[in-house]
Amino acid sequence: MNPQTTHYRLELRPYYRQFCQPLTTSYGLWAVREGILLQLRDSADRTGYGEIAPVPWFGTESQAEALAFCQQLPEIWSIEALATVPPSLPACQFGLHAALEDLESSTVRTGSEPLWPNRCSGLLPAGEAALHTWPSLWAQGYRTLKWKIAVQSHVQEMGLFRQLLAALPKGTTLRLDANGGLTWQQATQWLELCDRAQVDWPQITIEFLEQPLPPDALAELQDLSQRYVTPLALDESVATLSQLRTCYERGWRSIVVIKPAIAGSPAELRQFFRQHPLDAVFSSVFETPIGQQAGLRLAAELANPDRALGYGVNHWFNQDEFGDDIERLWQTL
Repeated sequence: MNPQTTHYRLELRPYYRQFCQPLTTSYGLWAVREGILLQLRDSADRTGYGEIAPVPWFGTESQAEALAFCQQLPEIWSIEALATVPPSLPACQFGLHAALEDLESSTVRTGSEPLWPNRCSGLLPAGEAALHTWPSLWAQGYRTLKWKIAVQSHVQEMGLFRQLLAALPKGTTLRLDANGGLTWQQATQWLELCDRAQVDWPQITIEFLEQPLPPDALAELQDLSQRYVTPLALDESVATLSQLRTCYERGWRSIVVIKPAIAGSPAELRQFFRQHPLDAVFSSVFETPIGQQAGLRLAAELANPDRALGYGVNHWFNQDEFGDDIERLWQTL
């Protein structure tokens, strides 16, 4: 069947998913994950699923903008409609492309692939709660942990960081994520502390400090990346494919954290990485298993296999709510 002339029936189902406890970042509290699940069905009754999971504070469209765009698409939908999705709607681009890829895949859908903790980075809560939470994640098999900073008092967080280092077992890898919430001075203090920590706590690996400064401070981030032993990773700076291209063109060659669900077209992301290999960590935006599976397929192709995936987030939701069977998940909405 010629994909250029194939038509699909498009169905949308918005969802609202509450966190077990609000996620605290430098942007504030995030209590409810909103998104849109998509189903495409062709004339042979094959189905494909996708997910639109916007994160507006990362520069994507809002839930309302995504819904408005999707609702004006015709119910009987052709592949040419993909070309009408503007780059300003990267989460829509990803969701629609992923649904089509899922439908056209020859793989039999048997539910979502398991997210093995030893291959993922487990996300800790911000602040002092991390000191009480890491043992349960360690017991589940996580050996890489991620902790949000730039949430509380700078001095207080640095003290908690030292306590965390002293408590974590030998062999732990720790990532710090500031979500662009530090000043230059604070970022240098954190990097100095991380460099010292790798001497004082050699049993713990400080893998990187993620996005210490805002996305518009790329020159300063490049400067910082050359001053310290502890690596920097870009996240918000490379949230979409167009931003990733810009940072690459401006010389960034260190670690990038890619959130495929908000990056844009999966095909274009593949093309970029094949032409410009980078040290990439692929990460979740708290999407459902539908979006996760689409992101994990890309991660299997493009991510650095020596770095844990940033998908250790499912403990932030009630797992009985949606389950991990994709078709059953669709039917629950």
